[in-house]
Order: sequence, then structure tokens, then C-alpha cells
Amino acid sequence: MSEVKDLVARSRKAQEQFAFATQEQADAAAKAICKVIYDNAKKLGPMAAEDTGMGDPDDKVSKCVNKSALIWNDIKDKKTVGVIERNEELRMLKIAKPMGVVASIIPATNPVVTPMSNAAFALKTRNSIIFSPHPRAIKLTMLIVDMFRAELKKLGLPEDLVLGVEKASIEASAELMSESDVIVATGGMAMVKAAYSSGKPAYGVGQGNVQCIVDDDVDIEDAAKKVIAGRAFDCGLICLGEQTVFVPNKKLDEFIAAMERNGAHLITEKKDVDAIRESLFPNHGPINRDVVGKTAKQISDKLGLNVPEGTKVIAVKVDKIGKEEDLCREKMAPIIAVKGYDTFEDGMKMVLCNLDFEGKGHSIAVHSNNAEHVEYAGIMAPVSRVVVNQPCGTTGGGSPTNGFIPTTTLGCGSWGNNSFSGNFTYKLLMNATRVGYPFETSYLPNVEDAFN
Repeated sequence: MSEVKDLVARSRKAQEQFAFATQEQADAAAKAICKVIYDNAKKLGPMAAEDTGMGDPDDKVSKCVNKSALIWNDIKDKKTVGVIERNEELRMLKIAKPMGVVASIIPATNPVVTPMSNAAFALKTRNSIIFSPHPRAIKLTMLIVDMFRAELKKLGLPEDLVLGVEKASIEASAELMSESDVIVATGGMAMVKAAYSSGKPAYGVGQGNVQCIVDDDVDIEDAAKKVIAGRAFDCGLICLGEQTVFVPNKKLDEFIAAMERNGAHLITEKKDVDAIRESLFPNHGPINRDVVGKTAKQISDKLGLNVPEGTKVIAVKVDKIGKEEDLCREKMAPIIAVKGYDTFEDGMKMVLCNLDFEGKGHSIAVHSNNAEHVEYAGIMAPVSRVVVNQPCGTTGGGSPTNGFIPTTTLGCGSWGNNSFSGNFTYKLLMNATRVGYPFETSYLPNVEDAFN
């Protein structure tokens, strides 16, 4: 028997024992998952950065602390056991049921909070879960698995509710997906495509390329500060991070100056801009993994740009958009493209052009005090999230500042070839049995009157 088949057999046995757990037991398990990451954030955050060679250790600590608290706070009072809905008008009951064994594909960009989030959602809904780690983070993932299992043991619950594939590979991930009951795939597009091709129900995510538009009625200093905060977080690894920002031409210089006051450095020399473009996307090809998740200083040193100490984000003005400019793609590094526009409608056309190039279905950020402009952006943009007057990179996945569901997995709908649009949550890991009683009186006694 292969390692994966053995893990699935163990996981299925544990899940069958957990399938009729009480709400209190499911809640205790989910809480313990979140709490152990919260308690060990200062250890796990730096480990994630060191093991993967990507991201900022302090930001990863912050992510562990904030995501664990936000996710538990969001799910703690939700009912996931027994009758979860009673509709007296329709005389219907809705009864929650688990799905079974969850296969969770873990990305190198988020090797701590993604396992936490998916495990909390799975246990909240009485499923078991098996992680397939990224090769860069096998040691870290298995450490987290051990921590989760220790918490389950303390609660008297089957430890095999949480397992991990130690010999991680593309082949092992494919086998896990084919043997499980439902898949949550977070990672590269090839892995997500494999999840949807597995023959099992799957929740995969689309590619990010967050476009940001700044209206002419906002506080420019405040908007620039928020854009930099979103772009700089975790060295630009976050799929929600702002990638290109469009600013009114009449305020473009003011906005760039505000960006520089808040940690950005504008690159103006054509040879330097060309060097950045080629470093990110050699020969217009896929992103260069050697640049992904590096700091602005590391990128600067690599390219000889000599950006000032303390630079958080490298800014580049672009003349072209869409397919004509690689710098308008998703840049998983603290680099942002900047372009001016004449009218808000013109700016949105540029936003849509870039999304058609890459990132359709994911998210955009809008800085505006004009409700009509915000709604226009929401109507026109083929995205699942429109983040308003906030740093998209740190709030689109759920925040105390907004109503987005706290999560680490972001669906992009049919635009991004995903099965869901929105923020992944525990509800997507529940089956439901619906019980229907007859009405006392038929609501359609005479079918001939149906269309009158």
C-alpha cells in the first residue's frame, strides 16, 4: 500500500469516528487548531520565511496572530452539527453533514496559516484532513501536523483527523486528490487545474493580479499609504497585494511623492525599468522564482539599482498596459506599476485591460469617496472582491475593518476557472440533508391559473 493510500485509510477511519461528534467537540477541535498557531506565531512565522526563502518573518508572525484570531472569531458561534436551519414558512429543516476526507494542497507562499485555516474549517464541520505540503515546506508542514495532532489528543479526539504526506511530490498530491472526498487546492495554476481534473469535488483558486484605482476625491497621502502597506506586506507574496495603481493624471505627481514618503522608491531610468521587467519575467515568460518573495533591498542589490535603505516597495511608471507590458502582470515581489488616467471611466478601462491579461476573477482595490464610482467599478470589474479605501493586500482576506469572510483561500469564480467566487469558509465543507414537510394547503391549487 502506498503512503497516500495508507494515510487516506487512517484518515477515513478517524473521520468515521468523528462524524457524529457534538457541536462542542467540533468547536473545541477547531478552536485548538487556531489557538496553537496563535500561541506559536513567533516560532512558526520566521520558520516559514527561512524554510521557503520567501517573505518577511515579522509579517508572517503578524499573519499567524491575526488570521488565527479572526478565523476562530468568525466561526466559533456557527452551528455545524444537527439541524442548522428551520424554515417554518416552507416547513423545511436543514441538517449538516460532513463530507469526509479533505485533501488540502499547501502553497509555499502560505505554509502555516493555510493549513490552520483549512484544518479549522474541516474539523468545525466534522471532516478529517490530509495536507500535501510544498516541497520547500515539508519539514514545517509536518511540524504543524504534529502540533495539531497533539491538540486533538488532549481533547480525546482521534489524532488521525489531521495527517500529512511526508514524501511530498506532484504524484503524491495527485494520488491524494483522487483518493479523498473533497479537495481544497491553494497553489500554482497547474496544481489547481489538476484538482479540478481529479474527478472529485474541488475548491481551487485563480491567479491574482490586483488592480488598484485611486479617485480624484480622496486624501492622496492616505491612499498612497494604504497602497504601499498592501503591496509591501510579506514582501509582496500575497495574491491580494496591489499590483498596478491607476491615478488621475492631475494628481499623479502628488501621489508618487506620497508613495515615496511612505516607503516607495520610483525607478525612472529606462535601463533600470527594463532590468526589473527582465528580472521578473525573463524573455516575457513565467515569473522568475528567484525574485519571488524577496525584499526591495535584495532585488535592488541583485539588479544594482541602489534604492535607499528602508525602501519597502519599488515603483515603476508604465506607458503601456495589458499584454503590451509585463509589469502589469502579477508580481510576487514588492514591485508596483503606476499609470495615470484622465477620467474614472478611462481608468477602469485600463483596470479591465490588465485583468483580461491576467487575474480576472480575483480582486480590485478602489480608493474613492464617490459611491457611484465605487458601484461602477463593482459592476464593471469581473472580480469576486472590490476592496474599498483599505490596503487590499492585508484586508481582502477578512479583516476587522470590513465584512469579508476571514480566510486564506480566495475563489475567483468562473472568470478564474474556479468552482466558487468569494472567500473560502467552513460552509463549503458541509453536505446538507433537507427535510420537507407537506404544506397544509397547496400554494398552486389550480395549475391553469399559474400564469394569470
